Amino acid sequence: MNFIKKNGAGILLCLIIAVPAWFLGQAVPVIGGPVFAILIGMILTLLLTKKDSFTAGINYTSKKILQAAVVFLGFGMNLTEILAKGRQSLPIIISTISTSLIIAFILYKALKLRTNNAILVGVGSSICGGSAIAATAPVIDASDEEVAQSISVIFLFNVVAALIFPTLGAMLGLSNEGFGLFAGTAINDTSSVTAAATAWDGIHGSSTLESAAIVKMTRTLAIIPITLILAIYRGRKEKQTAGSSFSLKQCFPFFVLFFVLASVVTTVFSLPATVTDPLKTLSKFLIVMAMAAIGLNTNIVKLVKTGGKPIFTGFCCWVGITLVSLGMQHVLGIW
Repeated sequence: MNFIKKNGAGILLCLIIAVPAWFLGQAVPVIGGPVFAILIGMILTLLLTKKDSFTAGINYTSKKILQAAVVFLGFGMNLTEILAKGRQSLPIIISTISTSLIIAFILYKALKLRTNNAILVGVGSSICGGSAIAATAPVIDASDEEVAQSISVIFLFNVVAALIFPTLGAMLGLSNEGFGLFAGTAINDTSSVTAAATAWDGIHGSSTLESAAIVKMTRTLAIIPITLILAIYRGRKEKQTAGSSFSLKQCFPFFVLFFVLASVVTTVFSLPATVTDPLKTLSKFLIVMAMAAIGLNTNIVKLVKTGGKPIFTGFCCWVGITLVSLGMQHVLGIW
């Protein structure tokens, strides 16, 4: 009862925002529900003169419900099927992820970016957009404004990629298989991968959507090692700052462990789509809810004023991933 009294109003507000944002995302998938939720939240927070009664629930949604969304995401990951079908793309995926993280690190040093901004943009660009940012943010204790900024950057280049990649792929003479790998490795968010692959299939009468989706899900598995590495890094850094002993238990992201367990359950028991599809949908909706909370905690004016460096970092990561994805395909003879 105390939980509802403390958090109920804020959670309900996030839910009210999430519902129209979800349907807008369904209508315009190239933008997606999370981005609509952030935008609505940022605008609404300017109009809320008294926000105190909502604060606890908003914070709960942006932290705990976000972690729950990542856990439910695991039920959409049948590891056997993904690794069997996605094995061919592994060298390209490893190369693109490494490229993005290296570029983000270089620009972090060169531009004096905030650490969390560099990490979130680098991880979001290289792995799977909003889902990767959702998984990484709690591990590095990123603020809601840092999350909103990173999601906005990733969204910008997702839209550009979804619009131009089908034409670019045709100009380069990519095969259907080659474009499926290209879309799956060089576009970040699932909705944008789907939009680009669907556009390609419409133009060429092919069926690359499934292969692009498999490659994208294979990339998503990189959430596991990346979040664990970041958790250990953060723990060691805090130890150096505070002078206390390092404890893996204190910094371990247990929600990622539950994500892995959900994936293992799906794989071992071969859960049917009738079970996993609703859970995947729930995961996506909870992410939209969490993004609504993040929007409510974000100052849109400040976000715009400080957005130049993260956008440039996102652009460089995006270009780097695009070139490496195409280059690796050429080297491997998949083109």
